[in-house]
Amino acid sequence: MRTEGTRPADAVVVGGGLAGITAALQLADAGVRVTLVEGRPRLGGLVFSFRRGDLTVDNGQHVYLRCCTAYRWFLDRVDGAALAPLQDRLDVPVLDIAAAGGPRLGRLRRSALPVPLHLARSLATYPHLSLAERASVGRAALALKRLDLADPALDSVDFASWLRSHGQSDRTIEALWDLVGVATLNVTAPHASLGLAAMVFKTGLLSEPGAADIGWARVPLGEVHDTLARKALDSAGVRTELRTRAAGVVRADNGRWQVEIPGETLEADTVVLAVPQRETHALLPEGALDEADRLLEIGTSPILNLHVVYDRTVLRKPFFAALGSPVQWVFDRTDISGLTGGGQYLAVSQSAADDDIDAPVSVLRERYLPELERLLPAARGAAVRDFFVTRERTATFAPAPGVGQLRPGAPTRAPGLYLAGAWTATGWPATMEGAVRSGFSAARAALSALGRSHDHPLQEAA
Repeated sequence: MRTEGTRPADAVVVGGGLAGITAALQLADAGVRVTLVEGRPRLGGLVFSFRRGDLTVDNGQHVYLRCCTAYRWFLDRVDGAALAPLQDRLDVPVLDIAAAGGPRLGRLRRSALPVPLHLARSLATYPHLSLAERASVGRAALALKRLDLADPALDSVDFASWLRSHGQSDRTIEALWDLVGVATLNVTAPHASLGLAAMVFKTGLLSEPGAADIGWARVPLGEVHDTLARKALDSAGVRTELRTRAAGVVRADNGRWQVEIPGETLEADTVVLAVPQRETHALLPEGALDEADRLLEIGTSPILNLHVVYDRTVLRKPFFAALGSPVQWVFDRTDISGLTGGGQYLAVSQSAADDDIDAPVSVLRERYLPELERLLPAARGAAVRDFFVTRERTATFAPAPGVGQLRPGAPTRAPGLYLAGAWTATGWPATMEGAVRSGFSAARAALSALGRSHDHPLQEAA
């Protein structure tokens, strides 16, 4: 609470993705007057929806896990939790179409037993690995569980080298470790920091039995990350300015910050830069961050999504993962998109899509439609009503070995200036969870500097 007669604190949050929305809500909930500026005509950052004819399309398929406690807080905070339920128990169909003797379906699912027994039965019967490979997975998992995530040396090692040193074959890496890792890290094991990979597997698969249960929105994500988020911001008293790009951030002679936007200069005690690393670098005042150019060394990794509308139902599961094919994950988006008149809409989510990200639509159609027919026999006689592509060339930061040394924390050397974004030092890879956690960190640091008491809503996510 502010002292009677004093001016209330002001904050400007630059960027309306999950990190910026979270920071703005946390600051406003603590009594700070907040203005959020976003250059796009909507909130949500790189997670958004758009219209294509009668369809409402997400730019990409996004899921979260039960262990994503910060993102679950976000869903609760914007009244969206009921729209993005979790599985009762982890259950992932995995179809290998290159298996000897023809296509073979396996499942990765958990039981109610304690860790690590919750996955023991599933791994023991996983048909995509040999008996010896299944046994080696158990030994590697126990070794992974013993790793200390606080050890900075893990960041300098690539995940594939560590896996091979612990008896994992190329097939085991492909059929298990990369099946999970590519979807969460957005790179394959040779290009992933052991520190971040270990964090994913220890937290998701080796912490609590239900930690890896999967959740996803049953409505277009724009309804959650834009519509509901904007309503929450309005209710919290946040002034939200869309189509408004910050042109500069400077400290005024009176010691306060000035944020230049078209036609106006916003003055504030606190500024949170919640934009990608290159945009942050361009806005940072000189001296605000030690070795600021290191932000430019944080690489990016692309994600490609292929959208296919068939004239009939070709998939009777909500999603599946594929082996023996360039296809990675396939999701049924029919009901979510509002498709009417029969048929089925599938989204094919391709992480670490460096080889395909710039390929023409015609090439992608020729490459992937036959693959879907190999995976889904019912697609062989189906007509394709629509085929289109969404591309995020810089979807995530690349979690390469050594990236941990490049990721800054929320505070900067400039008092009152803070950083947020999944690329900052959250300890997580570039996920919705990491973005929300970064917003927590920035708001917490800002409120501490302002002398505001602040009870963190999720201490374990701080």
